[in-house]
Amino acid sequence: MDSAVEVTTDGLMLPYVVITHVRGVDGAFLAEAEDFSYEQFPDGEYLIELNAPIRIYLRVSGEMTLASSAEHMTFDFGTETRVRIGARSYHEQPEATVTTTADPRNVMTAVSTFGSALKTLSCERSLPSLRGHPPRIELGDELHVPDELSLPETGVRIELPPELSMIYSASTLAYYLGATVVPGDEPRLVTDRGFVHPLDHHERGYEGEIERVLAQSLFFDCVTRTEGLYRIPLHERHVIEPLLDLSFEKLYELDLAEQLETYLDVPFDVVREHVPTWLLSTTVTDDIANVRSIPYLVNNLSFISSPREDERHEPAPEVPDPIDSFLRGAGTRRGDRRVESDRYVAPKATNSLERAWLGEGMPIGANKLVERAFENRLERSSSTGGIDITVVCNEPEMSPEYDAGDALYGKRDELAFDIDVHRNLSVDELASVLTTPTDFLHYIGHIEDGHFICRDGKLDVESVDGVAVDTFLLNGCRSYEQGLELIDSGSIGGVVTYSEITNKSAIAVGRTIARLLNRGFSLRSALTIVRDQRMVGNQYIVVGDGSIEIAQSESGTPFVCHLDADGGGRYELRITTYPTLESGMGALFTPFIDDIDTYFLSGGEVSTFSVDEETLVQFLRLEQIPVIVDGDLTWSTELNLERL
Repeated sequence: MDSAVEVTTDGLMLPYVVITHVRGVDGAFLAEAEDFSYEQFPDGEYLIELNAPIRIYLRVSGEMTLASSAEHMTFDFGTETRVRIGARSYHEQPEATVTTTADPRNVMTAVSTFGSALKTLSCERSLPSLRGHPPRIELGDELHVPDELSLPETGVRIELPPELSMIYSASTLAYYLGATVVPGDEPRLVTDRGFVHPLDHHERGYEGEIERVLAQSLFFDCVTRTEGLYRIPLHERHVIEPLLDLSFEKLYELDLAEQLETYLDVPFDVVREHVPTWLLSTTVTDDIANVRSIPYLVNNLSFISSPREDERHEPAPEVPDPIDSFLRGAGTRRGDRRVESDRYVAPKATNSLERAWLGEGMPIGANKLVERAFENRLERSSSTGGIDITVVCNEPEMSPEYDAGDALYGKRDELAFDIDVHRNLSVDELASVLTTPTDFLHYIGHIEDGHFICRDGKLDVESVDGVAVDTFLLNGCRSYEQGLELIDSGSIGGVVTYSEITNKSAIAVGRTIARLLNRGFSLRSALTIVRDQRMVGNQYIVVGDGSIEIAQSESGTPFVCHLDADGGGRYELRITTYPTLESGMGALFTPFIDDIDTYFLSGGEVSTFSVDEETLVQFLRLEQIPVIVDGDLTWSTELNLERL
């Protein structure tokens, strides 16, 4: 525990339902509860684990009744009882800094320290809360690994030719397996038991095989851990167990290296369709400076690959036809739209939910990562109050984007949103807004020649000292350069534009991104959803750390519903999950739907459920959920089922 308090009370109530596990003081599993649960426990001593965004643990003595509805969860102790409440935060910051030179062999040593951040070497490390942040990496004149770093002894090593591109691609796998990375003639995974697994697969190639080993290892760890502390009905175990000649009970007792050997003995095609969709794939150029950002990608459990030659030069994103369209660039003329096409890159398509690019160039359809953004995030302290949102509308003709008032961001009963609105600001006033701490800046207005247009002139962020804006949406034409300036000056991440945008499309994009951020989606996930709905093309991208969220999801993991009527009074409900940093790959998800008592692994589409109207309405009332009907995105609170 990071901290704990003791209170005396006859009961506790949670304003929402969380997955709860009740154990004896020896850790023995007694019960699991979610919505519509009712459990009575006799006089005794109990440990209660609340799987909330912050891990909460209770220790109580006496009798206890646990009851939940669709919206609340209560613990009734019958009489005044001493309750110890402990909290465990996620390991969000590096514990130490490793220094490496540009020598690839030294980089291997640096990457080999990543496993020191794992909280356990058991298969429970597949839980995001038991994977800490890898050490930072700095470049220097000599290799230095701090003495306080305790490297795990897993008996697993990754042998590679000493090339930066190969080391970068293997870094996430090395972290998850607690493996040592060493020079070798051929890329291969080796254990001290004599097991050898080649990593240069004849079909998938080196990077494809690295991804396969990582995905399959985490997947099997998630299934195997159901024999340990979390004995839950897991959907993925139910569907794959008949396909395998494995004893998960015996697997759970093996050490990491033995488990790995068993996992990789299973052909990937046997389980491929049941492995969750990976959250993030990142293309990384082999620049030695990028080694400083690798720990942050590894913390996201990102797949990492090298760019292809044809990713270097791509045409600029298409710009809208200005005829009869009001553009968000001031005085923009078609002849002004000159783009240096050699600056654009297009990362390869992947099966992951999100894509990112680390290196020189302006990526099309991917998050432009900036190392400074990761550092800025570490320097900011977590907010203990509500969410501060600043809206600036510097063009009256664009006011419809905010005419909905507070409803633009939706409402959440348990989370206060403090929205500060500014209109028609001067240069000095906008500079003051940028230096005032806020969680999110929503800028609506013109941007021209790399400057914000104000009522009395133009503002370049480069001239502003001490930017205090954490995240932002710059909803004006060609805001890319100003977005990068905000990152360089202290911001963490934001959504910007490459080219001209029409006012009509900008209004729709601005409103939708705002509401998705309110529901706990990250910047990268929010823009991915908007792009998938074809509300926008490649004019918008995320710069900086796209994993940042301005609010936590009520469900732990944000999700999107796809809804279809089957014509017989029932509905097909398909749910797609978007893992976050705190509820990342390996996390559990369960929809609070009657008769669904199974857990699913988060990551992409979890399943399709057939529900009647009453069940569907009850589910959609739980919170504001983005729902896609006939290809259009709407919200559960605004959905009219009669129109389906």
